[in-house]
Amino acid sequence: MPYFNEEHHLFRESLSRFVEKEVLPCGKAWEKAGKLPASIWKKMGDQGYLGLIHEEAYGGLNADLFYSVIFLEELAKSTFGGFAGAVAVQEYMATAHLAKTGSAFLKDKYLRPAIEGLQVAALAISEPGAGSNVAAMKTFARKKGSQYLLSGSKIFITNGFHADYITVAARTSEEKGTKGISLFVVEGNSAGLSRNKLEKMGWHSSDTAELFFDEVKIPQENLIGEAGQGFYYIMDSFQLERLAIGILASAASEKMLELSLDYMNERNVFGGPLHEIQVLRHQIARLSAEVSSLKQFIYHTAWLFGQKTNIVKECAMIKLKASELSKQVADFCLQSFGGYGYMRDYPIERMFRDARVNTIIGGTSEIMHEIIAKCVIDKKQYRSAYA
Repeated sequence: MPYFNEEHHLFRESLSRFVEKEVLPCGKAWEKAGKLPASIWKKMGDQGYLGLIHEEAYGGLNADLFYSVIFLEELAKSTFGGFAGAVAVQEYMATAHLAKTGSAFLKDKYLRPAIEGLQVAALAISEPGAGSNVAAMKTFARKKGSQYLLSGSKIFITNGFHADYITVAARTSEEKGTKGISLFVVEGNSAGLSRNKLEKMGWHSSDTAELFFDEVKIPQENLIGEAGQGFYYIMDSFQLERLAIGILASAASEKMLELSLDYMNERNVFGGPLHEIQVLRHQIARLSAEVSSLKQFIYHTAWLFGQKTNIVKECAMIKLKASELSKQVADFCLQSFGGYGYMRDYPIERMFRDARVNTIIGGTSEIMHEIIAKCVIDKKQYRSAYA
């Protein structure tokens, strides 16, 4: 395959062994606990998994994106979507802004321990009245002397309940819309910060929280990048975020089909194996073709990312297609297991629940349709915030 070399394949083999040893025996316990233990973060940090895309000066590996493609694929194939999602948020979302535009001080204080697996990070953008509409956020950070006072709330924040620090988006001026939004690092033990743990349909091994800020004091040096540029930083980072979600969803779909085919080969009905029933064979064939086609599109887009090409349209397409397809695959695969698919003892039941969130996180399918329409129909050109 043109995208992967021998080092990539060795990395996948090593990572697969890590998942088999450190994740699979523990995943169900993490699901019951509703969070990941500090030990698994540290083990991943020790292996360099949490700094694949980050610069070496702060403990990262600065590896090409195909190491991250492999990493996300193998996490998804663990069958524990909450684990995969929490780790993806840590590396590709919560620390992304620090890595891109944070000061050396912020990188050393916050990015380094996240890469080492010593601290867990969260990204707080969504609000109760402004989910996918980032420009409608109301959380406000008021400048006072050498600090900011942060007030407002955020919701649906992955890693938010136990995070050691949170990258928070807030308004820093009275300007409406896309202007006047800034990004800050807020420490998890800050006075005035309170958290409410949310119970979810799926992703049980990742904690999700609603956050409340009541005049939380933020040192001026915890401003990430330039004041008022937060919206543009967020829009830029969405490309990697949506690509990561697409990779997770696509790999999970591939794993669900694999589990279903294994079951259909073993299960006998009406005098023969389940896989001989034509309607099921044709469904497997159709879904396998779609997953395989999507996988190649993802690999091509990952290559474009490495070429520093504008991939707003491609990432929106991948996010849309992968998330919607994962719902179809999950529904078919659970059905192929019959009554067993509805049982908690079978991974397909968990993967069915975990798949549902993919069309919501990182921008809903409806938002993806509109972004694609703007690119294809209106010929809109998006520029990088870092160009």
